[in-house]
Amino acid sequence: MAAPDSTGTLDQLTPGMPIVYAGTKVARVSEELAARFRAGDAVLVAASTGALLHVPKAVRELVADAVQRAESAFGVLNRTSDAAISRFFAGFAARLSNDGVWGEVAEANRRDVESATARGRSTTRLIATERMRQGMIEGLAGFASAPSRRGEVLDRIAHEGFDVELIGAAVGIVGFVFEGRPNVLADATGVLRSGNSVVFRIGGDALGTAQALMQLALVPALREADLPESAVVLVESAEHAAGWALFSDARLGLAVARGSGPAVATLGSLAQQAGVPVSLHGTGGAWMVASKAARADRFAEAVFRSLDRKACNTLNVCCIERSRAAELVPVLLDACKRAGDRLQQAYRLHVAQGSESYLPGELFSRSVSVRRAEGDVIEPQADLIALSELGREWEWEQTPEITLVVVEDTAQAVAAFNATSPRFIASLISEDPEEHARFFAGTEAPFVGDSLTRWVDGQYALSKPELGLTNWQFGRLFGRGGILTGDTVYTIRTRYVSRS
Repeated sequence: MAAPDSTGTLDQLTPGMPIVYAGTKVARVSEELAARFRAGDAVLVAASTGALLHVPKAVRELVADAVQRAESAFGVLNRTSDAAISRFFAGFAARLSNDGVWGEVAEANRRDVESATARGRSTTRLIATERMRQGMIEGLAGFASAPSRRGEVLDRIAHEGFDVELIGAAVGIVGFVFEGRPNVLADATGVLRSGNSVVFRIGGDALGTAQALMQLALVPALREADLPESAVVLVESAEHAAGWALFSDARLGLAVARGSGPAVATLGSLAQQAGVPVSLHGTGGAWMVASKAARADRFAEAVFRSLDRKACNTLNVCCIERSRAAELVPVLLDACKRAGDRLQQAYRLHVAQGSESYLPGELFSRSVSVRRAEGDVIEPQADLIALSELGREWEWEQTPEITLVVVEDTAQAVAAFNATSPRFIASLISEDPEEHARFFAGTEAPFVGDSLTRWVDGQYALSKPELGLTNWQFGRLFGRGGILTGDTVYTIRTRYVSRS
């Protein structure tokens, strides 16, 4: 076994070497990790899984430097006026509105998309469309006019001879890890609204696009507004280790992660071990329940509008009450077909065991072309899955893909949602107000509705760019809603004020 060097740190690892974590658990160093490890590298343990994560020295130092620069910028932002921060947002939006600037960004994005496609990676959220551009511009314009919470007296409690004031204040450095989504670089700058600084690690698929946005629009806007350039720092590394190192840095005031479930769970575990508050959203997939009191036309429209593209708030599981299944299952299939036709695709159905008798047998024997990240593949249009798989999120590209389960009643659907889903989004299609009240009270979800599921979005619901959505997968939220936006990233200071 390797011994620590004179500084008390390990300079090598050996295969089978035990590393203790979580007080009583032990992880063993693999031969591969031992061979890759060099003096100056770091090994992190994700307590949630026991995985040993290798962070090369160069990556560790790159991230540490990024956080240091953001920390220095935060000190400057404390002395920066709200008007200057508003000028930054306006300037950033103006540059994205410039066709010449956007043309260069679009070219960088084209190269990213081409590379990702060649590697069989998903590109559904990577492509910098005109719609994405306009969304970024609108979001930045909104932040330019939004009020800042820093310095605002949020509450005042009067006592005899003195007052106690609760005052908004910046959180500090906000660390972000996002996968393949160019627009989040613009959206997440919203945390500057309350005087916070930012460090990004964006997935390798979108790194070229992010670099173009930084160089052509974001950094010039910071300079023009006389804000420190390191108020927003992009970690220019495609390695996952950069995200691990960032979320393990105790200097962060908040860590925000979005991406695939296992990756986000690992990042969250690392941040929590470092004592950093986290906002996590790694598993999506909305549930919709059609009750015996459902109107068929409203159900059809809700399904259709919830399958326009794959996002975390896309319909993933549909529960239909048994007493209406003979009528509503065909309505569901027709809505899925229309959603597929809109995308010039078929649709894909996973049927929970015990529900198959309500479907035409030909669906299980028919093969269709399904668009996957690696290309078009031939798959059965419908297949059977176990009830234990109801919580699985289907990551589709262009071919709408959902799970169907027939339930005895709404209560059974609620129980299945609470037991197997990521506790994220639930929608009830029913004309019975009392049933809606019971559904809202019993469903363990932060987002509950009575129609389409795609409304769960900061821009759509709150008219603000979202930084992330948080589900109740790991327990209820503390002190804020499930939609994280730039202007909600603040803390509260308390001040005693004497009254003479």
